Amino acid sequence: MSAKVKLHTSEGDIVIALYDETPQHRDNFLKLVKEGFYNGTLFHRVIKDFMIQGGDPDSIGAPAGKMLGTGGPGYDIPAEILYPQFFHKRGALSAARLGDDMNPERASSGSQFYIVWGQKYNSGQLRQMEKQMQMQQEQSVFDGLVAKHRAEIIQLRKNRDHAALQELQDQLNAETHALCQEMPAPHFTSEQIEAYTTIGGTPHLDGQYTVFGEVLEGLDIVERIQKCETSRGDRPKKDISITAEVIE
Repeated sequence: MSAKVKLHTSEGDIVIALYDETPQHRDNFLKLVKEGFYNGTLFHRVIKDFMIQGGDPDSIGAPAGKMLGTGGPGYDIPAEILYPQFFHKRGALSAARLGDDMNPERASSGSQFYIVWGQKYNSGQLRQMEKQMQMQQEQSVFDGLVAKHRAEIIQLRKNRDHAALQELQDQLNAETHALCQEMPAPHFTSEQIEAYTTIGGTPHLDGQYTVFGEVLEGLDIVERIQKCETSRGDRPKKDISITAEVIE
């Protein structure tokens, strides 16, 4: 970690270190901070026991009740998802993004970010999550195979050839099983287990979003913000403003 940024908020200061291993996100965040892009923006989306989100330029001077969360600098950043090296432990700084249906490459918002709060989990809960991750892996592989056969599937449905459709489905299921057998089974590392059982976080987001930094000082401020009262769209009832500066 090289660069550090201080977020001066109306609830107190948060010091963030940016990872050198995610250089595009690091450099973009530093550029925006130096340009004053974040000054006057709000933490516009706050969910208790989950995270606090900011970086929408449309939040500057936004009247009460205005829906926020779609603003940005006009560009995205290619994903730099280094999982499991970086994961969603409490205090992690991650890039917001559009969902997979609109953004299959998982490119990050050019400016919006969130800081993880989350909750603590026991070992049994984490084992159950690992099973869910394995199921999601299988579904992802199957969906990819289906996409490759989409034209064939459409034609078989048009012809109402149910026998051939069943045969193809059985074939794709077998291929999915074989491919997953060759892939490492999703699991939490010892570092993740230690963090999620002692510090807390949001493990269900792991591998889905770019984590590009972490809070060094001010976790108590993050805690205070994530507890604030919110209204429609998870916007805090009382504005929580941000001014950012590079400190190292």
